[in-house]
Amino acid sequence: MTAVFRWLGRADYASTWRAMQSFTDERDATTPDEVWFLEHAAVFTQGLNGKREHLLAPGDIPVVGIDRGGQVTYHGPGQLVIYPLIDLRRRRIGVRELVVALESAVIALVKAHGIAAAGRRDAPGVYVEGRKLASLGLRIRRGCSYHGMALNVDMDLEPFGRINPCGMTGLEMTQLAALGIAGDVNDIALEIAPQLRDALGIEWNGHWPRQSETSTTPLSVSSW
Repeated sequence: MTAVFRWLGRADYASTWRAMQSFTDERDATTPDEVWFLEHAAVFTQGLNGKREHLLAPGDIPVVGIDRGGQVTYHGPGQLVIYPLIDLRRRRIGVRELVVALESAVIALVKAHGIAAAGRRDAPGVYVEGRKLASLGLRIRRGCSYHGMALNVDMDLEPFGRINPCGMTGLEMTQLAALGIAGDVNDIALEIAPQLRDALGIEWNGHWPRQSETSTTPLSVSSW
């Protein structure tokens, strides 16, 4: 079954979260998997196991408690967020395999630019020389995934200093721009999409649907 890849542009966090939940609750065995690409306005999100002490000084940035795993992270403009809405049971893969596939797509992306990166079994995400480039947090409901991965592209990293990212004290963050990889979130979404297709082992026709082409899109979809 061919998956659907969507670009949602700058999307409100809470609305996107509700849309992911609704999509997951309403889908059935005939619903194609989807992968959403977007960016959010500044927001801290705190996972189900999140501890308040990891919120050091959030200041004027809102904090939203959500239903994914993990601790606190930051989303903001210039960060590419990727939400894989995948029926894991249908694809016969587990959560760990999904995590590795998401990490592998980022690793392949930066490798194409001459940068070595790696994942960590004890702290999911992608790291370059000890600095975190991409963060992961998932929720599985009815055998299907939502939430996903945040890849720092070209953003203000200062808000990460207001938290212990992913509950890790002293963790340094990095981004593609600092690694010499140019492009905005749109550019990087287009570049990483084939890497995700290959890493996830899914079929995708390379088409990015507009809002008018489907009635199932829960958010306003902008064109590339």
